[in-house]
Amino acid sequence: MMKRLVTFQCNRRNARQRWGQISPTVLSGLKELTSQYLLSVASGDLLLLDGRWYVTHSGLLGLARRNRCAGIKVQPVQPFCDPSAQRWAFEATVYKTKACRGFVGYGDADPSNVSSLVRGAEMRVAETRAVNRALRKAYGIGICSVEEIGTVPSPTEKLPPQGTNGNGNGGGPKVRDRLCQIIRQHKLDPELVKAYAVDFCGTKTLRDATREQVENFVHQLADWAEKDRNALVCQLNCYSRPKQEVVA
Repeated sequence: MMKRLVTFQCNRRNARQRWGQISPTVLSGLKELTSQYLLSVASGDLLLLDGRWYVTHSGLLGLARRNRCAGIKVQPVQPFCDPSAQRWAFEATVYKTKACRGFVGYGDADPSNVSSLVRGAEMRVAETRAVNRALRKAYGIGICSVEEIGTVPSPTEKLPPQGTNGNGNGGGPKVRDRLCQIIRQHKLDPELVKAYAVDFCGTKTLRDATREQVENFVHQLADWAEKDRNALVCQLNCYSRPKQEVVA
C-alpha cells in the first residue's frame, strides 16, 4: 500500500511539473490509474492531452510484464489489408496465463488516420494499435492508448475553417493551444520554437504558413519533445541569435 501511495505522490509531482496546474478530477483519475495499474508518468506510461489521460504502448507492455503475461499473438486480417494503399488491419490476442483463452483486439491504420510523422509505417502502427487494444481488454484499462488516436478531429473538436487563401494565420485555436501546451510542458523557448516553425514551414513568417503546415510542425515538435527533448533543444538553439560584441 505504501509503495502505491508513494507512486501516486511521484506521479502527481511529475504530472504538475510537465503539465502545470491539474484539476482535482484529473488528479483523481491519475490516483485511480496509479492504484490499480502502477503506471508511471515519469516513465512515459501516461500522457495528459486536453484534460484526459492516455496510456502509452510502453506503459501497457510494462503492465503486461509486471503481471507475467504468458504471450501475445498478432496476425494480419487479410480481407482488410491493401498494401498498395498502405491500409492494414491486425488482430492481436493476449494470453494472461498459459490456460487463458485469450483477449482479442483489432487495430487498423492507413494514411488518413496516422500522423504525417509515421507515413509509410502504417503496418507497424496498425499492429501496435491491435496489441494496445488487446492489452487494454485483458487488464481492464478503460482509457484509450495514445497510439490509437487518429489525426482526424472529432466533430465536436473541429478546427476553425481556413481563410479563402488557404492560410490559417498560424493555425486555429486548437493548434495554437496544443503548441502552447507543448512549449509549457517541455519548457521550451517560445521565440526559438517560432523561428524553427518558420524554417520548417519554409515561409517568411508564421502567418504565411498554411494550417496544414503548422499542424505538421506541431505534430513533429510534440513527437520530438517526447522522444528526445535534449536533441530538440539543441536544434532550437541553432536559431538563437549570437550576442553582439560590446565595442569599447
